[in-house]
Amino acid sequence: MAADTTPPEKTWSRLAEAAAFAFALHGDQLRKGTEIPYIAHLMSVAALVLEHGGDQDQAIAGLLHDAIEDHGAQQEPVIRKRFGDRVADMARACTDSSACPKPPWHERKERYIEHLEQVGEDVLLVSACDKLHNARAIVADLATHGQGLFGRFAGGREGTLWYYGTLAAVFSRRLPGKLSGELSQTVHEMQAKAALTG
Repeated sequence: MAADTTPPEKTWSRLAEAAAFAFALHGDQLRKGTEIPYIAHLMSVAALVLEHGGDQDQAIAGLLHDAIEDHGAQQEPVIRKRFGDRVADMARACTDSSACPKPPWHERKERYIEHLEQVGEDVLLVSACDKLHNARAIVADLATHGQGLFGRFAGGREGTLWYYGTLAAVFSRRLPGKLSGELSQTVHEMQAKAALTG
């Protein structure tokens, strides 16, 4: 039998380990207001990262981008030890708050938008993939649930539309290209559907 000559970074073993870790952390969570397992979102974000040119570290950060926010600051050193500084730094940078209780919604979102002005392209890619998947889900659910959908979100209809519109503008400026274009298009569709169902 021929020896396996695949470079270690192409075996995806670290990504597989991260997936198992993410499933253990988030396995009992559901998407807001749905019966969809939360891990579906995490896998989708990681897939989008890879589809848009991200590397294995960024895909791992896609899987773990909510670990600190949802399961506490104590997850950061665990991620750092298991997956390295770069992954832990990206996961931290994708976290809008690890405080308990969390600060008010609008304050957190304004702070996160300001934070996006300072982060590097590796974080921008992961964050944009997260926001794109969320925006796509909102658009799909608007078609089914109409305005009632916005009851799931602390920002309500106006806050949600403001947040995604502002995010799309930031990513278009800071990370121009196909990904930010897809996000802008999806947010435009969200705004149009929200107006039609109002």
